[in-house]
Order: sequence, then C-alpha cells, then structure tokens
Amino acid sequence: MSAAELIGFLMLTGFAAYAQTLTGFAFGLITMGGVGLTGLLALPDAAMIVSVLTLVNAIQMLVKGWRDVAWREFAFVMTASIPMLFVGYWLLEWLAGTQADALRLILGLVIIVSSLQLARKPEPLTRQSHGGSFLFFGAIAGLMGGMFSTAGPPLVYHFYRQPMPLMAVRETLVTVFALNAVFRIGLVVISGDLPTGSTLTGLLAVPAVMGATYAARLWPPPVSPTMMRRIVFFLLFLSGVSLGAPAVIHLLGTLE
Repeated sequence: MSAAELIGFLMLTGFAAYAQTLTGFAFGLITMGGVGLTGLLALPDAAMIVSVLTLVNAIQMLVKGWRDVAWREFAFVMTASIPMLFVGYWLLEWLAGTQADALRLILGLVIIVSSLQLARKPEPLTRQSHGGSFLFFGAIAGLMGGMFSTAGPPLVYHFYRQPMPLMAVRETLVTVFALNAVFRIGLVVISGDLPTGSTLTGLLAVPAVMGATYAARLWPPPVSPTMMRRIVFFLLFLSGVSLGAPAVIHLLGTLE
C-alpha cells in the first residue's frame, strides 16, 4: 500500500468509525463500500482488516459493558452465526478467485439492501421474539460476516425491535461482532490467506479509528442524529449502486 493509498484508507476508516459512533452501525459497510469503490485493497484483505478493527472497537466497549450482555439471545445468535461464517468465508475465497464482478455485485446488493433496511425505524415488539428468530438472523449475519465482515444490519434490525434495555441490545451486538471477528481472523490465519506486508500497513488504522471514536463523542457534528443517519443511509446507498452497476454492465457484456 503506497503512502497515498494508506492516507486514503485511514481517512475512510476514520469516517466510518466517526459515523458508527454517532449512529451505532455501519463501520463495516462504509469501509467495505469505500474499498470496493476505490480499489485501495483487495476485498478479502479489506475484510480481514475490518475484522481486526471491529475487534479492537468491541474490546474497548466491553471492558465495562460485558455485564449487560443478554446471554440467552447471544447464545442463539452465535449457534447459527458461526457455521454460516465459515460458508460465507468460503464463498468469498471462491468468488474472489474466479468471479470478481459477481463479488462486487453481491457486495453492492448487500450494501443497498442494508441501507434501505436500516433506514426504516424498526417497529417495536410487545413480546420477546422466540429463539428460532435469533437463529435465523444469526445465520444471515454469519454469512454476511464471513463474506465481507458486515454482520451488523440483520442483527441491528432484529435486536432493536426487542423489548430489551438499549444497553443490553448494544452490548449484546458488540459481543456478537467481537466473537465473529475472532473466528473470522482465525479462519484467515488457519487458511494461510494473510494479507501481504504492504497490505497489513492498513492496521495503522487502529489509532485512526480510536481517535475518530473519541472525536465523535467530544465534538459531534452540528446536525441532529436523525439527519446524520440519513446522510449515512444516502452514502451507503450510493456506494452500493456505484459498486453494483458497473459489475452488472460488465457481466451483461460478457453474455453478448
């Protein structure tokens, strides 16, 4: 990674961390979308680095927040998430080697659907959902996490509908993301698909992420949280379209 590329990646992850601190989601989506658009990194390498950054962020939050985790719901989610994470990782490796356009199209669709889904305010439920629903959403999250380190959207939507304290929702989600990141990093190490030395310089984004998180808490932007969420939704939607449209055009061209 050149100096210019590294600076671009630090700015991207800093913005993603800033947005996530204010909105509570979208770090992986923003980072992966930006990488897909700019080509700063190969998507598998970017997903690895996002996993590490997610783990760093989660550890910071869980130092004090682990007591609020809803362990029953956490267990249901992880039971389905971990096996599907392996499936998602295998799909990423297969598509990255043979179907680059298909991989970009899938990432674009994931970002578009996630932005539209997250833009909706979840309707609260009067009763806690049954365990099977947490297994279902955990499986979807595991598949997305295995492919792109973006397990958040389905779980965020489902958990925020539950009649649970917001602190429990947030800390449970962070714990899920942390454990998924641990398993995904382990998969990369075991499979020997570690990024190259130059790509690993992207881990210099750790202080950028920590600094942006600190800055968002001390100096939030002069806009309402609702407006900030809308800005993030809009940027995510545009990045998804920008990723998917060229891939569709190229795939259609190969069929002619």
